[in-house]
Amino acid sequence: MTSLFRTVEILALSLWLGSDVFLSFVVAPGAFRVLAPNRDQAGAVVGFLLTRMHLGGIALGMVLLFVRLVRTRSLASLVAPAALCVMVMVALTAISQYTVSARMAVLRVQMGSIQATSVDSPLLAEFSRLHRISVSLESGVLLAGIAAMYLMLRELVAQPGFSR
Repeated sequence: MTSLFRTVEILALSLWLGSDVFLSFVVAPGAFRVLAPNRDQAGAVVGFLLTRMHLGGIALGMVLLFVRLVRTRSLASLVAPAALCVMVMVALTAISQYTVSARMAVLRVQMGSIQATSVDSPLLAEFSRLHRISVSLESGVLLAGIAAMYLMLRELVAQPGFSR
């Protein structure tokens, strides 16, 4: 049963990291390239998918932490470095989704069209600032996820009976 639980933990983290990498490095640039004449439409597609990725990531993080708790039967496992990295991922994702993305959505509505908004508009300046924060938060999620994966695999390899 321990192997099954570890598999679920690694799968949850892998799915989250994979979706983050795919959205950040494939989908978002692709949407803005393919839909280049209409950046508002590209932004709407990326925003929609980012919300789904955030919600899925939070759910996967919670599943991972719950399964880890069940597997170890110890609250102490939640303060292990790998689990703390996952908690950081969940926190950064929640901040991004429920504060930064939410404020960006309000600004999008106020501007009507980001593409048609004057470059010296304070609304556009605030949107750009929030976008930079959003990218920084996503980068933090990705880095914490890579660290969590490394630490989880290191824990696995350190277990008695693990054969290489």
